[in-house]
Amino acid sequence: MFDANRLLSAALIIFGAICCLLYPLAAFWPSGWAWHEGSPAENNYYMMIVAIYATLGVFLIRAAKAPVANASLIWFTVVSSIVHAGVMTVQALASPMHYGHFIGDIPALLLVALVLGVLMVKAVHSQ
Repeated sequence: MFDANRLLSAALIIFGAICCLLYPLAAFWPSGWAWHEGSPAENNYYMMIVAIYATLGVFLIRAAKAPVANASLIWFTVVSSIVHAGVMTVQALASPMHYGHFIGDIPALLLVALVLGVLMVKAVHSQ
């Protein structure tokens, strides 16, 4: 058997670290992680997204110490990831040059939502 709280803590640390690494992901794999031409630093909008996700990443890592006590942050991450992936899906479908996002950030956001959502439910029920 597994401990849902420990798995949730590990997932929060992993996903939090990935959020903090959004800039390098876009630099190395722009077709899957960036929505503009050129380097990430050349786009003010993208840098704002990097800042927001880096902040979220730090707070997800902090939430790993007491996941159930940080339920609202975790549920925000789940729901906002689904909404963000939905918007990106519509945008990618409208432009063939953005199809790379179907194997990059779109499934990544859905994975975050699925893993954190399932583990959060299990952690709450194991209390």
